[in-house]
Amino acid sequence: MKNTLTVAQVQMQVVRNKAENIASACRLIRRAAAQGAELVMLPEMFCCPYENSAFRPYGETLGGPAQQALSALAGERKIWIVGGSVPELEGERVYNTCFVYNPDGQQVARHRKMHLFDIRVEGGQSFRESDTLSPGNDITVFDSPWGKLGLCICFDLRFEELARVMALQGVRAIFVPAAFNMTTGPAHWELLFRQRAVDNQLFTFGTSPARNEQETYVAWGHSIVCDPWGTVLHQCGAGEEVAVTTVDLTRVEAVRQQLPILSARREDVYFIGQKGKKDCAI
Repeated sequence: MKNTLTVAQVQMQVVRNKAENIASACRLIRRAAAQGAELVMLPEMFCCPYENSAFRPYGETLGGPAQQALSALAGERKIWIVGGSVPELEGERVYNTCFVYNPDGQQVARHRKMHLFDIRVEGGQSFRESDTLSPGNDITVFDSPWGKLGLCICFDLRFEELARVMALQGVRAIFVPAAFNMTTGPAHWELLFRQRAVDNQLFTFGTSPARNEQETYVAWGHSIVCDPWGTVLHQCGAGEEVAVTTVDLTRVEAVRQQLPILSARREDVYFIGQKGKKDCAI
């Protein structure tokens, strides 16, 4: 198992032309690969404006053009690609979906956003993904040369139960394509990525679109990497950027030995409801 991983986070501008977005993503992925990235990560809805009216028109079925482009590029450059997310069409449903490709161009994981972004912050952001999108139901953990890796999308990160299940399944890092906004970004972006890293003693990677203040939904940007101690290893600004970070994954085991949080859990007393401790322990 490899212990050193070089990740490139593509914080790209998203425009209203899907083909142009795909071309931009591929150009920036090639730049990242030339800089030595072994795994390249795109932001949430990298080929689509972040608004309910756009999700279905910009959507694609399994094997659509955005997926084909990323699969081909992973095989061409012999890299892993965590493909941000795209609106995935299945029958009448639309999912916010991230596909992961290995260096052979094979799809090795698919995560459909589980927790839909339905918020109303007084004096701030209001948005209802559930007006258009359907939720996924699967926790996504996949095998890689660096061990088990976890995957979730944006609002999913707010749910500690999800991150904890992935940690207990042995993941060493969680990858989070995301698009926090100008209300939630300043308040919670860095806090949440550091918190999940500390609580679960693993690396967190959050990749956002670049900020475009002309759009109806303005992304915060600030793509981020945190280590298991909660240290911010890198954080972008607001503009377009390809950020390359090399991490030492042995930090996961080292921190877990120093602070035995996961191994010292009291499953004999952590339970919810009346079903029984074994079924409901958290």
